[in-house]
Amino acid sequence: MFTRVRAGLMLAAASLALAVSSTAAAKPYKGAELYSAQSYLHGRMEMRMRMVRGSGILSTFFTYKNGSEMSGAFWEEIDIEVFGKNNARSWQSNIITGMGTRVTSEGVHDAGVSLADGYHTYTLEWTPDYVSWSIDGREIKRSTGAQVTALKNAQSFRFNTWSSEATEWVGPFDDSVLPAHQFVNWIKYYRYNNGNFELAWQDDFNSLDSTRWSKADWTFDGNRVDFDPQNVTVKDGTLVLSLTREGQTGFNGNVPRDEDTGSGAGGAATAASSSATGAGGAETAASSSGSGEGGAATVASSSGSGEGGAATAASSSGNGVGAAGTPASSSGSGDASGEGGGVGGTTPDGESSDAGGGCVAAGASTTSSSWAAALALGLSALAMRRRRPRG
Repeated sequence: MFTRVRAGLMLAAASLALAVSSTAAAKPYKGAELYSAQSYLHGRMEMRMRMVRGSGILSTFFTYKNGSEMSGAFWEEIDIEVFGKNNARSWQSNIITGMGTRVTSEGVHDAGVSLADGYHTYTLEWTPDYVSWSIDGREIKRSTGAQVTALKNAQSFRFNTWSSEATEWVGPFDDSVLPAHQFVNWIKYYRYNNGNFELAWQDDFNSLDSTRWSKADWTFDGNRVDFDPQNVTVKDGTLVLSLTREGQTGFNGNVPRDEDTGSGAGGAATAASSSATGAGGAETAASSSGSGEGGAATVASSSGSGEGGAATAASSSGNGVGAAGTPASSSGSGDASGEGGGVGGTTPDGESSDAGGGCVAAGASTTSSSWAAALALGLSALAMRRRRPRG
């Protein structure tokens, strides 16, 4: 039954997509989008981001085949979209493909923490055989099958912050939180070469590279905001995407500090007194702490915390999922099997998701009727939202 309901919803969404039109009138709210000048076929994209909190708001990274929105074009897109509602604890993974009737594969995942309270490392891997989504080094979802193999063309990279008018999907818009900002510390692109990922470039946003990036100046139906180039700024080595009222564009505040002093996945700090946090972070010091996914502290007096964290010391403690303590006097707590929860299994499209990657919208039940309602809203909004310049 669910398959039949979903098929009907996708047909309705496709019909809406055909009605996409540009909007000439200026809107009272302004968002931001940054897109790459070059398009890329396959690869690994890592980015360190702190997202927006606020009902009705989305902050994103996605890949997009330019021109997908044009009549007669085959749509190709891969999404990471963080919902600002409910304290920005949930995010949506998605692939969109097809012409006329578009196929989507939404999964809504509970991050377990607010994605607006700190920076996290988001990873998107796209190969000829699979697409996967990870946060802080932990794979949340992997898709395979016909929809992945339909992604045949190079795609641009895009960040944006915007507000959907589909309130049942993103929540009622709360403009009291404005101005609101998405922060991006860095992005790395690894090309895919015969089964391996090779680092091709990294942008630390010490300035905005105009040969690599452009600022959007358009909108689309279903989007409450215009994309205003003035809402894309760089400050203190950070890309800032702002959502503001008209006449209040730009960013003049302080950039929140990224505690990942190891500069992201695989970072390390070795010092007499230091800290290293973030995915894969490690630290060896006389007096120190190590935290974050895969973080470790190996010292005379130390603590190791975080997912996969470990502490090995004369007097130490290890806490967190998968944590271990192995000292003369120590304690270890947490679930060595990793975080559970979410809905696993395989969809008709060959999509799979592992522990911790739920495919149920926050606050929704798993009945056919609630799935249908959530899909109708999400599909309609996604189908209407891309990416036509205003005429």
